[in-house]
Amino acid sequence: MSRLSVYSAPDKAPRVIENFDEITAELEAIGVQFERWQADRPLSDDAGQEEVIEAYRDSIDKLNKQYSFQSLDVVSLKPDNPKKTEFRQKFLSEHTHDDFEVRFFVDGKGVFYLHVDGKVYAVLCEKGDLISVPAGVTHWFDMGTNPDFKCIRFFTIPDGWVGNFTGSPIAKQYPDYDQLTVSA
Repeated sequence: MSRLSVYSAPDKAPRVIENFDEITAELEAIGVQFERWQADRPLSDDAGQEEVIEAYRDSIDKLNKQYSFQSLDVVSLKPDNPKKTEFRQKFLSEHTHDDFEVRFFVDGKGVFYLHVDGKVYAVLCEKGDLISVPAGVTHWFDMGTNPDFKCIRFFTIPDGWVGNFTGSPIAKQYPDYDQLTVSA
C-alpha cells in the first residue's frame, strides 16, 4: 500500500497518510503529481520494455500528450544485482533536476523523499504508482538494501537523468527505505 510520511523535523514522529486520495491531495499541494495506473493487459513475470510499454500504452500516451516526453525506458533492479549497492548510493544524496522527474512503478517499490518548505515528505511508491517530482525540488530516492522494482522512466530532455547534488547530509537524518518498510 502506498504511504506518505510527512516529517516536520528528523527527531519528530511523522504524520502518516495511507489513503490514496489524501496522499494525492497532500502531494498536489506541493506541486507533485501522484497517480495510480492499471495495465491494459496482464504482464508476464519477466516482461521486457516493449511488453511493459504496450500494457500501459493508454496511460503513457495521455501523459505524453500532457508533457511531450522525448524518451522513456523501463528500468529494473533485483536483489541479486551485483551493482545494487552502487546504484542505491547514486540516488541517496539530496539533489535536484533542471527537468521534472517522472517514475511509474510497474512492480516493486521505492521511497521518494521530497524536501519542501522545511518538511520532508517520504512517499512510499508501490506497483501502480506514478510520481512526478517538479524541476528544482530537492529530493532523494531509496530503493533499499535489496532493491526489487521495475519502473518506467520518462524524460523531456535528451540527457535523461541528470542530478544536481546539494551536498546536504539531510538524507542521513531520516529513516531509510528499510526502516520505513519494516512494517509495510
